[in-house]
Amino acid sequence: MTPAAGAETRPPLLPEPATDELRLETIMGALAEPLRMTVARELLVNSDDFDHPCGWFGFDRPKSSLTHHFKVLREAGVIHQRQYGLERRSRLRTEDLNARFPGLLELVAAS
Repeated sequence: MTPAAGAETRPPLLPEPATDELRLETIMGALAEPLRMTVARELLVNSDDFDHPCGWFGFDRPKSSLTHHFKVLREAGVIHQRQYGLERRSRLRTEDLNARFPGLLELVAAS
């Protein structure tokens, strides 16, 4: 399967801000919470080209707590999320973040 064909079979993205609407203070606020910074760093450093479910991160937290943290990251513009049945999967918005805030992801990786 080619990447273009795979992209066609994925569900649409959940609502998120457009690249030109990303605000540094909103992103920094989302990343100020340690668990959310860990999510961003793991997606940046240890991820690949796939959308990852919450269980991939190995957090021992209630599902409602994780749902909240992932929603904050998505609404801030840090991650993309797609709904796969009952499961939401996430991916870092690497290209968007690099285009809007050059150097930010290097700081996240070094954290």
